[in-house]
Formats: sequence, C-alpha cells, structure tokens
Amino acid sequence: MQACNQAIIDRMQSSVPLIPQLGAHLVAAGGKRLRPLLTLASARLCGYGHTPEQQRHVGLAACVEFIHTATLLHDDVVDESALRRGAASANALFGNKASVLVGDFLFARSFQLMTADGSLEVMSILSEASATIAEGEVLQMSTQNDLSTPVERYLTVIHGKTAALFAAACRVGAVVAGKEGAEEKALESFGTNLGMAFQLVDDALDYAADQQTLGKTVGDDLREGKITLPVLAAYGAASPQERAFWERVIEKNEQTPDDLPTALSLIEKTGAIEITLARAAAYADRAVAALEIFPESELKTLLIRTVTYAVNRAR
Repeated sequence: MQACNQAIIDRMQSSVPLIPQLGAHLVAAGGKRLRPLLTLASARLCGYGHTPEQQRHVGLAACVEFIHTATLLHDDVVDESALRRGAASANALFGNKASVLVGDFLFARSFQLMTADGSLEVMSILSEASATIAEGEVLQMSTQNDLSTPVERYLTVIHGKTAALFAAACRVGAVVAGKEGAEEKALESFGTNLGMAFQLVDDALDYAADQQTLGKTVGDDLREGKITLPVLAAYGAASPQERAFWERVIEKNEQTPDDLPTALSLIEKTGAIEITLARAAAYADRAVAALEIFPESELKTLLIRTVTYAVNRAR
C-alpha cells in the first residue's frame, strides 16, 4: 500500500500547476483506498510475489484508484456536492470546470498505467469496468425522481456505479498472478458482492448517519431525488398520505427544510434501513462464500474482515 500510495502521488504530478494542487487536496482528504487494496490482496492471495521484479499489481492498484477518483470528481460536479470524505469537495474549492478536467486527466493517467502494464486482458477488464461505471451513472440519472423505479433497476445502477470496479479490481489481481481460471471467477464474484453490499450500506447511511460519520452532507440523496433502496422500501410501505409526501419531495422535487426530518422519521417507521442492511448482509455472505476455494491465510482473513467492515459501518 505504501508503494501504491507513492505511485498515486507520482502520477498526479504535472507541469500544469492546478493538477497537482487539486491532486494534493484529494490525497490529503484521505479515503479508504479500498479498491487498490483489493487488487494488491487479490494478487497476493493468488500467489503473486512482492520482489522488486513483481510490481505489476502496484501500478494496477494505482490505476484502479485513479479510475475511482476520476468518477468521484465527476460525480460531485453532477450532484453539486459540497463535502467529500468530511472535507470540502474539490468542486466546492476549485470549481466545476477544474474538477471535470482533472477527472479527465486521472482517467487518462489510468489508461497510461494500463498500457504500461502491457496486458490486453488487464486493459480489457479495466476499460470495460470504466464503461460500465459511466453506464451506471447515466442509468442512475435516468431513474432520478422516479418512484416507480423497480428494485431490480436500482440494483443494476449500483452494480454499474460501484460493484463493477470492485470486481475488476479483484480480477486484475488474479490475472497478474496468472490465475485466470477458477480463482479469477471467485475473486470477481467476491468483488461484485462486496461492491453491492458496500453501496447498499452507503445508501442506508445517507438516511441513518450523522454528517461526521458519513463524510458528506446527510440527506444529499433526498435533495438530489436519488432513488435508493431506503426510499423505495419506505415508499412501498407508506400510507396514502405518506406516499403523497414522497411524491412531492422526490418526484416533484418540492422540498422544504422540514422535509429531511420527516423523511428520516418515515424511513425509521417503515424499517427501510433494516431492509436495506439485510440485503447488504446477504451480498456480504455471498462475498465471503466466494473465497471458500482459497486456503486459509492472513490475506483471506483480511478480505473477510473487509467484508465485515463494509457492512458494519452503519451499525
């Protein structure tokens, strides 16, 4: 991880001053580095070494983080977010134009890292994941303010915007280790299910956490009219009067300062958070089960603990 963090810092350098300046803000803001961790751990789990000659996984872990960070920069512009990881978002500090363009720069850097790796299989996995992320974001935009969205479409959205990159991060670890059979499939399943659980918990936290815990403004999803499982579950269990409330604040986007407390109360009343976390726990169980083909080791335990962390953030 130290080598990966250094690669991230090195690759954020540019002769254009605003790029490393904004990059330094992103690095200082921290972040869990969960996706690159998955690449590194997956490679090692599949027997890839850590000699000076065996460093492919480090460059690809940095590549995965650049893809993720680029999407965050763009998302914050689209969502008009003021906070990211508990600090002012890049777009709030540097403006939307700079955030979009630096996001483009990071995407370009990620493809440079893929090219430097030299594997067409790796490039195929990560470029496909990049396209899937964009599709997921566009699909989310098309479901915005639409309470008739089926749960299955919501799950398609979170697979695209989150789980696809988790899966790709794990798969490339197996590929660099030369395990492109059962191990790659197992790690892809692990990453997919972990990503689904992770995003479900994120969506629950938007209605169940305080701002300091969440790292962004509580109620952003409500303000933006995002269709998430807590809202769909609360709407499905609502009385006619309560449904009228959801239709006004989500579909008509007519909101007052008192609407967030009302929404939180209705979500609590209908058990929508518990429904969301139960579904997240089911995906988490599948993620752990996917690792059964690997022998017991510290790395396997680390990955299982990662799943536990992902689902317990809301408890």
